[in-house]
Amino acid sequence: MQILNKEQVINNVQKQFLKTTLPDINIGDRVSVGVKIIEGNKERVQYYQGNIIAKKNGGINTTITVRTVLQGIGVERVFLIHSPKIDSIEILRSSKVRRAKLYYLRGLKGKASRLKQRFN
Repeated sequence: MQILNKEQVINNVQKQFLKTTLPDINIGDRVSVGVKIIEGNKERVQYYQGNIIAKKNGGINTTITVRTVLQGIGVERVFLIHSPKIDSIEILRSSKVRRAKLYYLRGLKGKASRLKQRFN
């Protein structure tokens, strides 16, 4: 009989809920995130497109921050990628970046905020 400490027990429970079908997500990627929305007794998927400006790794608590500009106003959302509310994540385009966090995009407007495309 093996005795497990608290950390091992938590890790074993979290492994069951990790998604294995996620694409390889990088900073600077333009993604489309499908979020399940429940309205009354109906459920639908709403897509949110934008650039990933930050990623925080933490096992089941891994998050990405997606930024888009709607009608001249910057909108950012933080998504818990292993959440059951996330239906799909699709990479539309990859970009060349030299930073781990792209917070400098918040201060740029128009064409200045474009990122160079990376071809694989």
